[in-house]
Amino acid sequence: MADTVQQALRELLENDTTAIVHDTGRWTWREHLAEASAQASALLPLLDRTRPVHVGTLLGNTPDMLHAVAAAGLGGFPLVGINTTRRGEGLARDIRRADCQVVLTDPAHAPLLEGLDLGDATVLDVASPHWRLLVEGAQPLEAYREVEMMDPFMLIFTSGTSGDPKPVLLAQIMVIFAGNNLVSRFSITPDDVAYLSMPMFHSNAILAGWCVSLCSGAAMAPATFSASGFLDDIRRYGATYMNYVGKPLAYLLATTEQPGDADNPLRVAFGNEATDRDIDEFARRFGCTVWDGFGSTETAVIITREEGTPPGSIGKGLAGVEVYDPVSLTQCAPAEFDENGALINADKAIGELVNTQGGGFFSGYYNDRAATDERMRHGMYWSGDLAYQDADGWIYLAGRTADWMRVDGENLAAAPIERILQRLPQLSRVAVYGVPDEHVGDQVMAAIVLRDDTTLNPEEFSEFLAAQADLSPNAWPRHVRLAADLPVTATNKILKRELKQQGATPGSGALWVRTGTTYSAAP
Repeated sequence: MADTVQQALRELLENDTTAIVHDTGRWTWREHLAEASAQASALLPLLDRTRPVHVGTLLGNTPDMLHAVAAAGLGGFPLVGINTTRRGEGLARDIRRADCQVVLTDPAHAPLLEGLDLGDATVLDVASPHWRLLVEGAQPLEAYREVEMMDPFMLIFTSGTSGDPKPVLLAQIMVIFAGNNLVSRFSITPDDVAYLSMPMFHSNAILAGWCVSLCSGAAMAPATFSASGFLDDIRRYGATYMNYVGKPLAYLLATTEQPGDADNPLRVAFGNEATDRDIDEFARRFGCTVWDGFGSTETAVIITREEGTPPGSIGKGLAGVEVYDPVSLTQCAPAEFDENGALINADKAIGELVNTQGGGFFSGYYNDRAATDERMRHGMYWSGDLAYQDADGWIYLAGRTADWMRVDGENLAAAPIERILQRLPQLSRVAVYGVPDEHVGDQVMAAIVLRDDTTLNPEEFSEFLAAQADLSPNAWPRHVRLAADLPVTATNKILKRELKQQGATPGSGALWVRTGTTYSAAP
């Protein structure tokens, strides 16, 4: 069995089953990997081997991106996934920080690089005649090196929800580990088609999508996520498997349901960060199995759902995953709940998700010892995610470490409030965060997006909150923003820091303010 991406790709070199289905054409694995081998052979003479041999990709989810990913795998050099939503100096800084010697791009993204200081990186447009001449004239591939299990396959930037994105070294073996696990769990075969609509510069697309095809020989259907075009894509490509991260299920469920939605070939959706309601509703509406887990780009903390996972829980962690107090460096007390299911010992139970056994497959941030050391403290990996764990080992997210709020002397975490608000039938997406109180501490603010063709007024919202027996009075939002959408990263994660910076304002929507238990529109 293959231990590296390089080995796994070589096993598919002479495979004549379908590898890529796309509106621009179809490729067998033999054809796809022949193109990837030629591209790797064309790139290697351009790289200075006395420096990090890093090739960046500023590409959308297209066959070109799939060829580039496979080229790096076969060629034995690390690929750098460049975030296509970054702009200006932030984009240039990412390319320089990752020491990219070459950046592959296309006509849709090449203009983003114009006028930027990219150091000495060479930009190659994969649609240009120059690139085609290089590829067509390439010699048979001689890999840069025979890679080993812990060698980096890619440098993948974190999503940047809580600071500047940092490049994570993604080990070869992690891709194989994830792929084999998912292939076995979902019985994936070469007859399946994996719908890849999450951006391929991110870990979810690689570790929940691409790796499945790598380890099974299933076909890949690269696409750009669109709530309106999703079902047409699934049917046109015959997609049976999909991955997701962030809020795609919520976006899809916000569209108007049609009688024939379940008439499609999709049988499995796997990803993370979906709510309980969205998991159940998506499975019902589209006639498939939805399996949601938890994992960061760093892959050091992995949590999986299993049969019997309680509502609100994200499952149980792999060996070593615990909830720790970052001050005392001890395990937090088990969560306790009242008769209504409300957490009653938040101060003692909520802590940071850690891996007590170390970093697992996390090899560190590239060229950033300080950030790596911040994650790896006291021999443990500290995730930056708040959570609590009950006596049976079930884990519940409480938000990021920046999501603590101090309201009238009570410590509150954002995620439990968000889970309660998600019970509101009209709700599509929500973000809960703290804004400064006029006297001391914080007040709770919620930014909400409604489902298509639904409405909500202040009286209905107040009545809903009053009916939630597990919602603390201090957790009632003081301010509520009704928005058409929320700011998100390229991986559909809500950017709370932008919302916090805007404060208790309506933004481009409407603002309600609570007095007692009554909400009214702000003047």
